[in-house]
Amino acid sequence: MLSQLWKKKTSLMVGIDIGSHAVKAVLLSQGSEGYVLEDYAIEPMPRGTVVDREIQDIEAVGNVIAKIRKKINSSVKFAAAAVSGQTVITKIIYMDVTLSEDELASQIEIEADSLIPYPLDEVSLDFESLDVNESDPTKINVLLSAARTESIEARVAALDSGDFEAKVIDVESYAVSRTFDLCLPMLPDDAKDKMVAIVDIGANMTLFSASNASKNVYSRDQIFGGEQYTRSIVSYYNKSFEEAEKAKINGDLPPNYRFEVLAPFHTILVQQIRRAIQMFLTSSGYEKVDYLVISGGTALVEGIQELLTEELGIYTVISNPFDHMGIAGDVDLKELKSIAPQLMVASGLALRSFTPWHI
Repeated sequence: MLSQLWKKKTSLMVGIDIGSHAVKAVLLSQGSEGYVLEDYAIEPMPRGTVVDREIQDIEAVGNVIAKIRKKINSSVKFAAAAVSGQTVITKIIYMDVTLSEDELASQIEIEADSLIPYPLDEVSLDFESLDVNESDPTKINVLLSAARTESIEARVAALDSGDFEAKVIDVESYAVSRTFDLCLPMLPDDAKDKMVAIVDIGANMTLFSASNASKNVYSRDQIFGGEQYTRSIVSYYNKSFEEAEKAKINGDLPPNYRFEVLAPFHTILVQQIRRAIQMFLTSSGYEKVDYLVISGGTALVEGIQELLTEELGIYTVISNPFDHMGIAGDVDLKELKSIAPQLMVASGLALRSFTPWHI
């Protein structure tokens, strides 16, 4: 069954990123001069509530989202969230260029059994027609997306419990790639024609997304995140996990922490990103990545921008999707600047208010 929830054109929506450590929310509007950040909010998530991108306790997540609801513009009740991880499948398939959208839907349903490695009654499918295939003009490239229905339903239920109405359940990699244009002003002028990789580093997962000449060409998840750094702080300094998280953010650590925990984490981080780049280049046939944009909570770890520029030889910036955006008057600019890299996924989801399709 094709999920109509994924395709429906929506009104203004709050983008809600349900992570393992926090729920992040962004509300954007669109004016004559571009997008405007109207509101944002972050609320911590109880540990164990979301594990490996899957909601374990819908009620607990709903309670956190309810706190977000109280902070965000009360006139907007629609929301967009995202699924991600191993239970989400995306692939490009090739269909007859003469087929209508309805005919494509019927044909994809017929062929899905051979395309998706899960029982069809356990998944929701959606597709988007892209462009005519360059090698065979009789075919059109179609982006097929599939996710476990229970993952979608869990997010819908959590949003409902938090007093939001789910209008879109997206794919996290699409949400990140959608922020590409927001990041361009932070890069040199030629970036719009170059290969730009956005690396979103969360608590436990890293999403690598590459765009060539403004067109998304690759996305991949890998298991790695900032929690590894937090656990090192716990181990070295006998702190609780919560104390370590605060110390990591506030810099309240012993003077030798740079040698004991930061340098080893830097080494692992470089290895992980270098590996992600190599996998992308090997599988895609592209020759190089020209620019890196780092986002997610781990982007706030000290020294990452300079480290990656030096070690990888790639011009690197820390993301701020609001850097060249209008900002509503009641938004705390100082706080926003300190947490902006964490809001990339939520920003990409908020952009669904203005784009009826995925990318």
